[in-house]
Amino acid sequence: MKDIFTMFNTWNKTVTAQVEYNKNFTEGFNSYNNDFLQPLLTAAEVFKNVESTKLWQRTPIENINSYMKLLGCNADLLARYCQGTMKALELYNEKESQKIIASWFTTLLGQEGETLDEVLAQQSETLQQVITEYPKAIKDIEPEYGFHFEKQPESFFAETERFTLYQVMPSEPGIETDNTLKPVIILPPFVLGANILAFLPGEKKSYAHSFANKSIPTYIRVMKDIHATPALQTMTLEDDVMDTHFFCKKVQEKHEQKVTLNGYCQGGYTAICSILTGELDDVVDALITCVAPMDGTRSRGLGSLLGNLPQQFNDLDYGTKTLKNGNKVANGELMGWVYKLKSIEVSGPMVAFIMDIMLMERQNTTSFEINKTVAALNYWLQNERSDIPMSVTEMSFASYNIPITKDGTLPVTIFDRKLNLHGIKEKNIPWLLCYGETDDLVEKEVALAPLDFIDVEVTAFPKGHVAIATSWSHPESDCALDSVFGPKKHRGPVRFQLDLAKENTEKK
Repeated sequence: MKDIFTMFNTWNKTVTAQVEYNKNFTEGFNSYNNDFLQPLLTAAEVFKNVESTKLWQRTPIENINSYMKLLGCNADLLARYCQGTMKALELYNEKESQKIIASWFTTLLGQEGETLDEVLAQQSETLQQVITEYPKAIKDIEPEYGFHFEKQPESFFAETERFTLYQVMPSEPGIETDNTLKPVIILPPFVLGANILAFLPGEKKSYAHSFANKSIPTYIRVMKDIHATPALQTMTLEDDVMDTHFFCKKVQEKHEQKVTLNGYCQGGYTAICSILTGELDDVVDALITCVAPMDGTRSRGLGSLLGNLPQQFNDLDYGTKTLKNGNKVANGELMGWVYKLKSIEVSGPMVAFIMDIMLMERQNTTSFEINKTVAALNYWLQNERSDIPMSVTEMSFASYNIPITKDGTLPVTIFDRKLNLHGIKEKNIPWLLCYGETDDLVEKEVALAPLDFIDVEVTAFPKGHVAIATSWSHPESDCALDSVFGPKKHRGPVRFQLDLAKENTEKK
């Protein structure tokens, strides 16, 4: 009788644990699914509004063909998502199945070891951490993540109607800025924001502080709040160039030497375009670009996604937001969602949910503490999306739809001038081009496109799109930004800047 009661009690615990596990799993997946699909509602509303006009501008046959092709694109995305989900579940089940089987026999035969209800309880606890503790850890990293110029009023250096230029102060104790060194101005990406370049200064993982902590006069151009700044909403590329010139001139006057322009991601493309206009000739004499999309038509991900869209829908109108004052801006939420769609097989909601479950299991301890790097990356992904001026979006749109011409001319004009890559050599500007070997946002081929036309110094970094701003920004990493590394003796961007400063000193 005792054995029957014990068995009944054991199975009762197992059923209770299973119910709790199922509840937590469903709650967690619904949360991830809602976060992923929220932009879909926005996209659907925008699509409906745009199509209410454009639908009548096409013939019925054109509409049928376009919608059938669009259906095919959606089917392809769904198929890739299903494949990614199956791989993630297979990986998870392979990891957990042995544990479940062993606990099943332990429960069934009354052997020593973890019982099925205990294993299910552990898995349920892990799910609870994914649902509650993980989001809390991400929210709590905010004070350590990014720039906090509001706490450093002395960092303010100059401003225009559209941007503010801040000086990045050293984050390491005892380090002071050497105003005699060659200065650098960093242009961050528009959509991804400036804060990714000050990832975790307290953990010595900050691209901008890697320069400042070597006493280099370091400045960063930060976009003002676009919703409160009409001048930014209507900014032209010419405005962008002249604002950059204004900042470079101010910095040049302070340090009595020309500036190195340093663009990260989209900021790199902006930097090269600005230099090629000729408007910066009197203030800029060196260039650094990191993971910059130089020819998006070579992209296997985003470029392929845009290329597969029916031509009628490959239009900026479908990613545009109209503000209350009537000005139009590019919708940052939708642009961020497009980045996810291009790699949906690894970024879909179920895939992300399963990967986070396995992450929590690897970190699971009696006192839960999420890795700060993981928390900061997720904070960035969840919070750092901004609407941007249409002119900047049109520039990026052109670079992903129109290739560089055979003579090296970019698909953008500024001041009605053609922008040709050979202008870099004609101006005798040293250029360090950095890229990520496994970057799936700005692929190697996209970043290295200029090499088909001119010779520039190239530095290859392992890993992906933000590794230069995170992993390799640590001074003790294998590819530290102030070092020379790898079999090909690549120079990091900080080393490149320090060497330029040394050359300037020797010339004097």
